[in-house]
Amino acid sequence: MTKPLSDRTALEGVGRTSAGPPDPAEALAPGGAAVALDDVSVSFPRRPDPVLRGVSLRLAPGEHVIVLGASGSGKSTVLQLITGVVPHSVAAAVAGRVAVGSGSRSGGGTATAEATVVERSRHLGVLAQDPAAAVCLPHVEQELALPLENHGADPATIGPCIAAALDAVGATGLRGRATATLSGGESQRVALAAALVTEPEVLLLDEPTSMLDPAGIAAVREALDAATQRYRPAVVLVEHRLDEWAGAEGVAGLPGRALALADDGTVLADGPTAAVLGDHASALHAAGCWLPLETELQALTGAPGGLGAAANTALLTALAEQADGVGEAGVEGGGPGAAAGADAGDAVGDTAGDTAGGAGPVLAARSLAVGRGDGTPRRRGRSRRPVLEPAPVLAGVDLEVGAGEVVAILGANGVGKSTLLLTLAGLLEPLAGEVTGARPGLVFQNAEHQFLAHTVREEIAHGLPAGSDAVVARRLRRHRLDHLAEQNPFRLSGGEKRRLSLAAMLAHDRPALLADEPTLGLDRRDAVATLATLRDAAAAGSAVVLASHDLRAVAALADRVVLLGDGGVLADGPTAAVLGDAALLARAGVRVPPLVAWLLEHVSPHAVAHVLRELDAAVGAGR
Repeated sequence: MTKPLSDRTALEGVGRTSAGPPDPAEALAPGGAAVALDDVSVSFPRRPDPVLRGVSLRLAPGEHVIVLGASGSGKSTVLQLITGVVPHSVAAAVAGRVAVGSGSRSGGGTATAEATVVERSRHLGVLAQDPAAAVCLPHVEQELALPLENHGADPATIGPCIAAALDAVGATGLRGRATATLSGGESQRVALAAALVTEPEVLLLDEPTSMLDPAGIAAVREALDAATQRYRPAVVLVEHRLDEWAGAEGVAGLPGRALALADDGTVLADGPTAAVLGDHASALHAAGCWLPLETELQALTGAPGGLGAAANTALLTALAEQADGVGEAGVEGGGPGAAAGADAGDAVGDTAGDTAGGAGPVLAARSLAVGRGDGTPRRRGRSRRPVLEPAPVLAGVDLEVGAGEVVAILGANGVGKSTLLLTLAGLLEPLAGEVTGARPGLVFQNAEHQFLAHTVREEIAHGLPAGSDAVVARRLRRHRLDHLAEQNPFRLSGGEKRRLSLAAMLAHDRPALLADEPTLGLDRRDAVATLATLRDAAAAGSAVVLASHDLRAVAALADRVVLLGDGGVLADGPTAAVLGDAALLARAGVRVPPLVAWLLEHVSPHAVAHVLRELDAAVGAGR
């Protein structure tokens, strides 16, 4: 007989193995469910089909579940239902029942129909896809004090609670910082601390590591593990990048229960995570979901065991051998562009001009120093009043990017990757040195920061000359946005916003394109399509510079890597050479994922990119 939850001496935590979901009798007992969704369907205005159809979920106190599915399958909508944002803040037709808090099944919790978002918030801690949207006060300490004050905490306890939460997420050193000076990854850690500081009954995590480097992901997982064991919240996790979240443990490093959603918003599977991934590996892979490496390889070969299985390493070796018959600039059969549904001959710069073959670099930086935010008071000229000047985060940066070249900017969180791209784009003034070349286009890390229009169609058309309807239609089709053409860009899912931001920028002809974390928030299918689009941009003559934590994408796409660290450039060289230098990567705080590390060790440098592109090409092939 299952022991009552209150008598257990150990709880399942995020990143720990579970023998399976909690005993149904326990989860369904009166007063036992922390979250209950009963046959819930959701429809949004101006969308012809429901986003969710007949979804049911019961989550016991302390139970952890990961919600899987491709972009647009309704994962974020599940979280918004639990918070009450849908339908109270975001207009939607909701059928079925949603309740949160102890006693959800018996009516003792808060039902969405009866509880406001404010009332519901007392049960919840939430970390949304975009941490910058959750950080609203000028200083980190204030950001964490606000939820405690809203809960009526004893003022004497606020300081210690802030210290404990920041320590739990590895952000003690950020307590005195201004929130405007935080990098994306640092903002993510602060937002997580704010979600934990009130010790919520239910913790909702919407891609909590999407902006973090591998070291940051490991720190967040450890923090969540410790915090959930201490406070015992139920946890609902939405995370695309399962490999990075699981870490070295693979599937065993994921929450013990998984709810998989199909493209049409129905439940594909619900059960122990290992069983859901194992039984539905091919379907999830074909749908374009990110999967742990062992599950991805199993979907292709049928063999469990990841890189420890002979059948899986034989597949990788065979793909590497194909590279001998493909020139480095050759077209690889069945490549990722085909897998992504690219149109034959689809130009990347839709108002295309010929930028290929020009003499000299398309974009260059000389002795560049960059920085933003808080700095040191200095007097300029004869002024008696000190002027606050930004402190440089990077200095002495020399960079040249030629037509048709793809250069990846790598480095740990906070090293200055985004600041460098903003300076190259002309949105920040250099602190020293100069940037030369035509002004490039920039795809922002936060997609919403570049939205200007009221519909998806208008967003892509913004700034284009009259008569560009064919260009807009091509971009809608290429980025799987046809069905969203009349939607408000700000109402899209995280992955849909990312696709729109890229489509809108690529509709213009720019000799250089800068992309800040271009695969952020995308499912595997759309990440593959994005890489294909950037590769096509380079093939059409554009210079492409991207900043990314996704080293698998970098290894598949980039010709060159610029590695940042110690306030400057640590290395600038061919991708395989830089990624293969373990000592250099350790100095920069960058970790190579297991698949890329295996390929760098076992196949030729040229074959690494070929193998990764062929694995990308297999995504969706079974659909």
